[in-house]
Amino acid sequence: MTNLNIQVEELISNNATDFEISKVFKNYYKNYLDSIDTTVETTGGKDFFIKHTKHTDKFLVLLYKYILRKNFGSHQPMSTSIPISLVALGSYGREQLCIYSDIDIMILYENIKGYNLKDIMEEFIILAWDCGLKLGSRVHELKEIYEAVKEDITIKSSILESRLIYGSKILWFGYENVLNKIRKTNQKEFILEKLEEHKQRLLKYPLKMEPNIKEGYGGIRESNMMYWMANILYGITNTKDLIGKQFTEDEYKKYRQALEFIFQVRNALHNIARKKQDMVTFDILPDLSSKLGFKNKPRYTKDRQCMSKLLSSLHIIHHFTATMVKKFTRQVLFEASNIPKLRKIRYKKNLYIIENKLYCSFNAKPQTLNSLIKELIELPLNVERFDRSYIYYVSRAKLPKIQTKEFKKNVKTLLCKTNLYPLIKLIYNAGLFQTILPSTKKMIDQPQFDGYHKHPVDIHSIKTLKFAQNIQSEDIKAIFAELSNEQKIIVRLAAFFHDIGKGRTEDHHIVGEKLFKSMLKSFYFDDESIKIGSRLVRYHNMMSYMATHEDIYSEKTILNFTGLVKTKETLKMLYVITYCDISAVGENIFNSSTASLLKQLYIQSLPAFENEELLNESKRRIAKQNTIKNLERYKLLPNILKKKIMYIASNQIFLRLKAEDILDISLKAKDVETYIYKITNDSQLTIRIIRKSPLNLGYLLGKLEFLNIASMNIFKLYDNKKAFEISFSEKIDKEDIYFIEEIIKDSFDMSKTTTLLTPVIKKENIKIDPNHTTYLASMRIVAKDQKGLFAFIAKIFDDFNVEIESAKLHTLKGYARDLILIEKNGNFCSNQDEIIKLMCSGVKVEK
Repeated sequence: MTNLNIQVEELISNNATDFEISKVFKNYYKNYLDSIDTTVETTGGKDFFIKHTKHTDKFLVLLYKYILRKNFGSHQPMSTSIPISLVALGSYGREQLCIYSDIDIMILYENIKGYNLKDIMEEFIILAWDCGLKLGSRVHELKEIYEAVKEDITIKSSILESRLIYGSKILWFGYENVLNKIRKTNQKEFILEKLEEHKQRLLKYPLKMEPNIKEGYGGIRESNMMYWMANILYGITNTKDLIGKQFTEDEYKKYRQALEFIFQVRNALHNIARKKQDMVTFDILPDLSSKLGFKNKPRYTKDRQCMSKLLSSLHIIHHFTATMVKKFTRQVLFEASNIPKLRKIRYKKNLYIIENKLYCSFNAKPQTLNSLIKELIELPLNVERFDRSYIYYVSRAKLPKIQTKEFKKNVKTLLCKTNLYPLIKLIYNAGLFQTILPSTKKMIDQPQFDGYHKHPVDIHSIKTLKFAQNIQSEDIKAIFAELSNEQKIIVRLAAFFHDIGKGRTEDHHIVGEKLFKSMLKSFYFDDESIKIGSRLVRYHNMMSYMATHEDIYSEKTILNFTGLVKTKETLKMLYVITYCDISAVGENIFNSSTASLLKQLYIQSLPAFENEELLNESKRRIAKQNTIKNLERYKLLPNILKKKIMYIASNQIFLRLKAEDILDISLKAKDVETYIYKITNDSQLTIRIIRKSPLNLGYLLGKLEFLNIASMNIFKLYDNKKAFEISFSEKIDKEDIYFIEEIIKDSFDMSKTTTLLTPVIKKENIKIDPNHTTYLASMRIVAKDQKGLFAFIAKIFDDFNVEIESAKLHTLKGYARDLILIEKNGNFCSNQDEIIKLMCSGVKVEK
């Protein structure tokens, strides 16, 4: 910085132009940012913030001095005599300035006639911008500050973090007096508005596997929130001053260590991205973990270690700041007039239940963990939430050295409660998860990088339990209602602990089964419950896998599945757990398509527990035909049409559809001379076509390749007619339905062509079973998810006159896993080598 000062002085003495001088400033700042890597790597989070802040201070002061020199020449007065003060705001004011953060400043002035202040301030701002500084500036006259805050309360939190950079100290002292007045004005309104703003921010940025470390859960903004409340209510400029008054030194130390790590992460993110970057994405995580010094270990990769520590730090910051904000603000928000009301709703000493939420005094003395668990067991079932005061009270429970028999029996009673979800969430938020449930050690702060789960293991597990207690699906709710109370308890526990085996190198299904068995045994559950529960944990995602990857209408598939499940009751329990597990992943993951597949698998599996012969395809077709014959509508049909329906060529239509639906399709097909179609666009787009004229399927699918196909069924009917049902994974805009209709119409022009992109399909990832069933062969394909993948395959099949009976298309973790069922008409099996060669050829195919 000294060299820069000398260089500027030389330019000024040589009468250099403003452009030449600003260029020197700009080059200096650019070189500083380019050389900052070493400083970031060798300096801690807070230490770097301070160094960078001080360096920025000096640079701004140098710019300002140059502007003063330019305007006053050799007659420049003392800086404190000029009624301008440069004031740092926001993160800059807190001395937490990150590399690419905006530099928020306020130019404070007092309008004195003897100075041309407007030109000085404008020239300073323009020069700063010309130098490449991301300056966020506001200009205020001292006398207007108080009124400005009254008109716009958002300014208040910004100026609370004011810090003098340079300028008139007289003006600064006057400003400090105004600040003290502002702090005491409209405190309650300000606090309520900031609390609501903070609540909405956390709803927008919840804790996920790609967390926002500034605005999100446990992020820097939560730390800011605590500071604002402490500054307003106690007038302190450092929260450390409240040690021994509002929190202990150990509590504050733990919080500061977590915050220091977040600061380090933010510095590294900015450094890696070369821009403002506050979200830890999977793409940036490998570079981030390396820059923070993590090394791969036999059990855990550096990325996993880094993310685990990040999640832990976010939790610590969130729980500490949320508790302290509640504690600080309670005194302001409390109204003495409510005391008589509180006496009436008091549950017991220091405990109050208001609108199903349990409150507590922050001064309540902690009790033993065993006594606390007894208290939780005795709570009314209507208690659904816990205030921060009670969470803090629980977190300070006196921990036992060992788990006694009485303690374990009390834990069992707790685990059997019908309102288990809020109790488990309370225990988790209070940091007692591992103490009460030691087997969950590896679940805590365990990241999931599979691209499917949105939350770490512990959060996902608690959300799964939430869905087990609050089932939204009417079908699942009805099945859950059929279970006994003991079975419902096991469902809740298996849903909660289904991922207890994660965080280890072994298969988490097998490890989870062992851990669940051992844990329930230690809590004195009966052998039958342990046996069923551990089996549910072992196969917790088997139903989902079968429904999305296998032919659920195949006798072989159903027998394999039910052989693992063992009993009809266990099937029902697994069905509920599968719903809860999928629903906990994220909003709309358990959609109508998934629900339909699971329901069909459930329905197809039920007969296996009564009589395995009912699974035989021929017998299932006969049974469905008999059901159709008993329909009143069918009895009124001409005999020739009845005969055509009974001799429909497709076997799958009788296995997949209800009797009423089969009859509907058959009757619609009766009058079809060319084609008819129907488009539904409710929760997902579905196209249904019945045709007699040839359908250019390759063209149709090629034109629709911008949509993700979820499944396709093709049923041969009678009189050379076919029914097509193509379902997509999403719905489309209403105005786009017209374009879909035009594509369908064009698909009956066999001369139409479209160029299909050739996807990458490896030969080793194609598996063919020529004897999938008596009537069908199957092809399984695993390939990277690519637009037009299925359209490309369908075109090749068209060229060989291969008849597709159905297709199940599933995408997970960026890979397509497709199951295609093919009619055995002699065209597929005899040409399979040539078909595979074309599929793997890498040559563009036109249709």
